[in-house]
Amino acid sequence: MPPAIEAQGLCKSFRTGFLKPRKPVLLEVALEVPTGAIFGILGPNGAGKTTLISILCTLLLPDAGWARVLGRDVVREAHAIRERINLASSSAHFLWYLNVEECLRFCGRLYGLGGRALENRIDELVELFDLRSHRRVKFENLSTGLKQRLALAKTLINSPELLFLDEPTTGLDPIMAQHIREEILRLNRETGITILVTTHNLREAEMLCDEVSFLKDGRLLAHGRISELQARLGLGDHLSLEFKDRPAPLDYSRLPGVLRHQVEDSRVHLVVDRAETRLADIMAVISRASGEIRQVKLKEVDLEELYREITH
Repeated sequence: MPPAIEAQGLCKSFRTGFLKPRKPVLLEVALEVPTGAIFGILGPNGAGKTTLISILCTLLLPDAGWARVLGRDVVREAHAIRERINLASSSAHFLWYLNVEECLRFCGRLYGLGGRALENRIDELVELFDLRSHRRVKFENLSTGLKQRLALAKTLINSPELLFLDEPTTGLDPIMAQHIREEILRLNRETGITILVTTHNLREAEMLCDEVSFLKDGRLLAHGRISELQARLGLGDHLSLEFKDRPAPLDYSRLPGVLRHQVEDSRVHLVVDRAETRLADIMAVISRASGEIRQVKLKEVDLEELYREITH
């Protein structure tokens, strides 16, 4: 199956003022997003995430390079792409005087929908995003969180094949943010829709994404499955063992899966590749060496560590 998104050599720069040189925002970006995946673009604010999504959504033209979305060229076949995708940006924008229901109806008509099919779709989305009690409220009177929920509801109005979510949980309270993440996972699982997510929320990416790419200063620095990046960078889970008296007399560097170790008084700190598969074997070796353990603490590797290693 061909990838949902392919890009090579994408560059984009913007003029920052009269007679000032153009500021590069994207530099030779290459990207491939498998069909049916939830793919994450991670990076701090100003890394170029929104510019990249804008090019892939045909809202901006690249200065150089090329990209294909759903098999179509983003420059020459922009209209054909727009019919099959949708986008939720980090800040929701609708006509201020339209209420929630009217906003969805307006967007549906832009995609050529109408009649009972459109009204049924509006009812489904209002229910899905818990907007029932707000459907007659004007956009200007909605809270930031409600505006974002409306923006996410709008992205599904045309039943797209590919969804672009630019910082999808910005401005949402923790409960609604978790609800949106669960809905993203459900949509992908049940419909097979491809989803490209940009975020600087590392926990969110860890929860949602099959694969991730790290973007900094306009360059994609690394990409792959989280487990692959962890192995490539030599990062692992942190296992702290506190012994009753003194550590068992072992060469801890030779224990299964140990990447690094440190012995400190009655404690041994280990970094292992995958704690869930190594812990039982490690404990068995220590037990045979007559080591009596008082406490075991485990901290699994997370994307924050990966991000620090990749971007610094």
